[in-house]
Amino acid sequence: MALLPPGADLVVHWCDPRLESGQVATPSAADHLHLRASVALAGVHPDPDRHPFDILWEDAGTRVAVTVDPPRRVEPGALQRWVAPARAALALVTRAELASVQIRSLRKSERLQQALYEIADLASSTLEMRDMLSRIHVLVASLMSAENFYIALYDDVHATMRFLYFADQNDPWHPDPDDDIPLADMPNSYTAALLRHGQPVMGPSETVRAQLGVLRDGNQGPESADWLGVPVRRDARVAGAIVVQSYNRPDSYSHEDRALLEYVAQHILTALDRKHAQRELERRVRQRTVELQRANTVLQDEIVERQRAERLQRALFRISEMSVSAGSLLRFYADVHEVVNGLVYAENFYIAMLVGDGERIEFPYSVDERDPVRPPRRLSNGLTEFVIRAGQPMLADRATIDRLQASGDVHSQGTRAHCWLGVPLSRDETVIGAIAVQSYSPHILFDERDQELLTFVARHIGSALSRKRAQESLKAAHAELESRVQARTRELQDANRELQALVGERTRAEQRLIHQARHDQLTGLPNREHLLERLDAAIAAVQAGNARSFAVLFFDLDRFKLVNDSIGHAAGDDLLVEVGRRVRRALSSADTVARLGGDEFAVLLQDVPAAETAQRVASRLLAELGRPMWVAGRELFPSASIGIAFWQPRYRHGEEMLRDADAAMYRAKARGRDRSELFDEEMRAEAMRLLDLEADLRRAILSDDFEPYFQPIVRLSDGKVVGHEALLRWHHEQRGLLAPPQFIGVGEDTGLIAQVDWLMYRHVVRWLSRQQHGYVSINVSPRHFVSDDFAERLLLLLDDAGADPRRLRIEITEVALLDDSPRALRTLNALRDRGVVALLDDFGTGFSALSYLHRFPIQSIKIDQSFVAGLVGASHAESLALVRAILALAGTLGIETIGEGIESLEQRELLAQLGCDFGQGYLFGRPAPEG
Repeated sequence: MALLPPGADLVVHWCDPRLESGQVATPSAADHLHLRASVALAGVHPDPDRHPFDILWEDAGTRVAVTVDPPRRVEPGALQRWVAPARAALALVTRAELASVQIRSLRKSERLQQALYEIADLASSTLEMRDMLSRIHVLVASLMSAENFYIALYDDVHATMRFLYFADQNDPWHPDPDDDIPLADMPNSYTAALLRHGQPVMGPSETVRAQLGVLRDGNQGPESADWLGVPVRRDARVAGAIVVQSYNRPDSYSHEDRALLEYVAQHILTALDRKHAQRELERRVRQRTVELQRANTVLQDEIVERQRAERLQRALFRISEMSVSAGSLLRFYADVHEVVNGLVYAENFYIAMLVGDGERIEFPYSVDERDPVRPPRRLSNGLTEFVIRAGQPMLADRATIDRLQASGDVHSQGTRAHCWLGVPLSRDETVIGAIAVQSYSPHILFDERDQELLTFVARHIGSALSRKRAQESLKAAHAELESRVQARTRELQDANRELQALVGERTRAEQRLIHQARHDQLTGLPNREHLLERLDAAIAAVQAGNARSFAVLFFDLDRFKLVNDSIGHAAGDDLLVEVGRRVRRALSSADTVARLGGDEFAVLLQDVPAAETAQRVASRLLAELGRPMWVAGRELFPSASIGIAFWQPRYRHGEEMLRDADAAMYRAKARGRDRSELFDEEMRAEAMRLLDLEADLRRAILSDDFEPYFQPIVRLSDGKVVGHEALLRWHHEQRGLLAPPQFIGVGEDTGLIAQVDWLMYRHVVRWLSRQQHGYVSINVSPRHFVSDDFAERLLLLLDDAGADPRRLRIEITEVALLDDSPRALRTLNALRDRGVVALLDDFGTGFSALSYLHRFPIQSIKIDQSFVAGLVGASHAESLALVRAILALAGTLGIETIGEGIESLEQRELLAQLGCDFGQGYLFGRPAPEG
């Protein structure tokens, strides 16, 4: 209005689905302004020529129409000052109102969600029903006007309703929540009509009556300014209603409130159902608990009474049975104690009997926590004798016993009791003994009833004792006769058992011998003979067409000797046992695992369709064996090499397959160990070649077909020959001259290399005795060098040939020094004492440690030919640095140096410049025989 000229009239109409429709106008606005606003609101834009001040503003479904009746006289520029600011103001106000509506809607949604959560929590709470409904009332009141609120439940089967909760500020009526009210008793009740109507109803009382078809009834409470009731449904049936009403505010409830109340009503019904189910369950549990407690009390009373009757009845029957039972007299006394203990307290109980001429008593049965032993005694004035003499029962507490002792009538024997009860035992009206029970605790006392009960039982016990004694006499006679028969029978049985034992022992011995002959003693696995039997049977089955192909796995443990040498043979045995267990677990029951000896095992795999299957099994065994194991307090990581032989038609015996699997295993070892190899034709050919080579080598040893070839060793400074290295050659009868690499492997595997070496040494020593200049060096393998008698045997060979030991030198490798350092040092010192010095061969390819050069008496070191060759190749710098370092090390320690493999003048010159003393190689001469 402030933007309009003075005296102008204004009308504003709006329409929006969120703000609904409305209007506002100045007091003096004419009807034609409202008409123009209604037309504009319908979508007809104002005529700017006729009504320039009118505005139609639209935005996202919101439409606002403004009509203005300006005064007759309008100032210049008034229209411009009005239109733009008015539109901006309309946009600002409308959007602010829409934002406010949205905020109120969000808050209402939050309140609704919170109310539903709290209703669900109340349903599972431990509140009483009245308290829970009261809190639900508060929650509904937070959503709408609900000062007057009630909940009614409807039973459509019996046509009754019950007001579960009723809160009203004006209505004095307060129904009982537990009363079921017939709908017929309330014909004009809004609630009853709503339950029958089944649809929500809203409005003042007159409107509600018109909708529900009921008459006004003053008994139905005050008139409502606004009333809202919604039915509550369970499935498709009306289960109740929830009503809110206001007495002083018309139009308190909107359709939104109706929808909200319907939604909340269903959650309230769910909460009520859960609460009713919980209360019903608790009621049933309480009811059932009370019933069980009552039944248990009655049952316990019956049990106690029945137990009492049964104990007495059992005691009488037991006494009768004891007299004719086959047990001993001591067993009879123990049974008597058990009977008495079932009737009265009898933890301390004894039986006293008169013996001989009646002047002594003995206690054939006594159980007592204080006096475990009651020796026989002559009759005295004890409590027991008092009962026997009087022939009457006696019940005495501590005071009574003290009084009798003080008067001299009795003298208590043993530990004094707090309460003592004794009754006589009679036979044919004659007292023959007594039964007594006693208590050492002031809390356990006997009474007259116990005395009567024990006296009654004692009469039956006396009769039973007489029958028992007669039975014992008869039994003794029968026992004598039976013992004679049994003695003879036992003699025969003993003889028969001895004979059966001899036969059984012989059978077991035969079985043990058979088992031992076919099984390994350490692991319990089948042995080689057993495995070969299985292999021969498998070959026969395949050849007959009764079985599928099979395979043999041969394996041994890698570096097993190291385990025996380091932690002992007992630990090695434990390792073998564990290996046997692991292999057995990894295979099927149809397969056979055998230990062949040492660390060698073999496996017969049945039903193997292809060689690949056997290789997969071998991989599984390697993985199983590779798992760590603890042996002798150490964690070991064993590995194995496995050879596989798959069945082929050429096999006729199991030994052949085992041999080929063994060969494949050695191939696996040669290729790095911890792996498997399958025997093939190439390996078969190689095996045959090695077998032939072994036979040839054995014949060569017998005929001494070996000869030393000598290669000169010269001084680099002047080229003078100072010695020779003796190299082994074999004159093979068919293949001609063979160098060591062509047969040394077979020799080492078979152990024949030792014989070959000593033949070689004998030839060298003889040559040495004939030559007068320079020295000769021989190669010694680590296996020879660590033997105990190597030095002694070599020196004896020199003495027999008359050769000078100072002209013989031995060439050893670094491995020979490290395998057994103390023994190596003793051997070197023993040889050095006689003038035989040592050369360290292939230096630089092993550990090349300064420590053993300093510790062992080494005369010379031979620089490996790979370093010498590198002096003039692509690796010149690296080889030069290594050779320079070796020469510096040797010079520091005063050790001679010999360069191996010198083939060119350039290599010789470089070595000489670097300070190398001696050289050997094709440049100076190839290996040649004697002469």
